[in-house]
Amino acid sequence: MRAKTATVALGILLGVALGVGSYTFIYARGYSYLSNNPESCTNCHVMKEYYNGWQKGSHHAAAKCNDCHTPPGLLAKYATKASNGFFHSLAFTSGRFPDSIQIKNRNHRVTEEACRHCHQEMVAAVEGTHREAAQMSCIRCHASSGHSEAVASTNTSLEGNLP
Repeated sequence: MRAKTATVALGILLGVALGVGSYTFIYARGYSYLSNNPESCTNCHVMKEYYNGWQKGSHHAAAKCNDCHTPPGLLAKYATKASNGFFHSLAFTSGRFPDSIQIKNRNHRVTEEACRHCHQEMVAAVEGTHREAAQMSCIRCHASSGHSEAVASTNTSLEGNLP
């Protein structure tokens, strides 16, 4: 009898978790993050300034959010999107996020690799003249490239999270 009660309780708990999770996913338009549509990033109001900056920025015609902020490969891309989505949702739901968005080390590495991949000829030229180029950060000097100068100047916390 105890096993049956435990099984029913577990079933109810899983059902509630699935129901609440599904409702939250639909309410928060989580399905939109499965696309490459940059507008999906504006589901969170704090991202609207970054989206607007991207529209005015130098990369608007050449790259979308996923090109710079997710690694290549289907599995790596969606694993990053899932991880970021979970932690972003947790931060926004709990209210524990800074006014100035801070890039985490892993996401910095992903974006840095995207810069270096797309601009590999330029990177090779820079690395050829600077011994310490492998430790240099594209983002440190070119923070406004993806989201315009206005957004980069308000995001002063970027460097504090770099390795």
